[in-house]
Amino acid sequence: MVQTINNSTDNTSKTLSIQVSLNGLSFCTLDADHRIVAIEQDNFGIQLSPEQVLNKIKHTFDNNLALKENFKTIEVIYQNDLYTLVPKPLFNKDLTKEYLKYNIKVFENDFIAYDELEQHDIVTVYVPYANINNFFFDNFGSFTYKHSSTILTSTLLSQEKNNESISVFVNMNEKSFDLIIINRGKLILGNTYNHETKEDFLYYLMFATEQLKLNPEDFRLVFLGDIVKDSEYYTITHKYIRKVEFGSQSRKLKLSSDIPKIEPHEHFVLLSHF
Repeated sequence: MVQTINNSTDNTSKTLSIQVSLNGLSFCTLDADHRIVAIEQDNFGIQLSPEQVLNKIKHTFDNNLALKENFKTIEVIYQNDLYTLVPKPLFNKDLTKEYLKYNIKVFENDFIAYDELEQHDIVTVYVPYANINNFFFDNFGSFTYKHSSTILTSTLLSQEKNNESISVFVNMNEKSFDLIIINRGKLILGNTYNHETKEDFLYYLMFATEQLKLNPEDFRLVFLGDIVKDSEYYTITHKYIRKVEFGSQSRKLKLSSDIPKIEPHEHFVLLSHF
């Protein structure tokens, strides 16, 4: 299920995708030819509250010319660890809080949403930021929203459907990383871990793979997202895991002439669903 809020329609041609977390904000706009005409990222440096993030969003929309458009479609992507993945045969929409309470603290007034990964028999149950949803509803009327893990997991499962080996994907964010492990086209782990240092990162990565009895000499580790090859995270990983590489989008991105080069693994979630 794609979460949609709609009270108006328009006939403009541009598309806006905005990814929201408590640590950062990024957005991308596309023209009618699916060409990227603007892409920006703002890492906050510290974790903010949802109210502070909303103020950041308001400031960005007030001061960025690329956002002063009438967009045909707007999609908000929530990137947080307030989620869980549920096998679709076990999913009951009346029990969404029950699924989450084993992973996070759920409050009585929390709004719970869910996305269906229809081709993969998985449902993402999560907590979106209601105040940010209200902002987009009040200002734009029509928009959709998803959890970032929905896009990441669905995209990687589709890419890996014919792979007969095991792959470990790490999608790096400023203060967290998403770990997706796929074996012969089937999801065997999907989780998000917070990190402050490269040692934090390595601990969670090695612990998770050891629990699944994966041999670091054998599996392929693929980095996505906010990381470069001279990163200390890449360096420490390569000391313990033999096969380390960078991933890429399944199709070549089209960029307008004034957009700097985007590495194929960068902004993986933000750009995967276009």
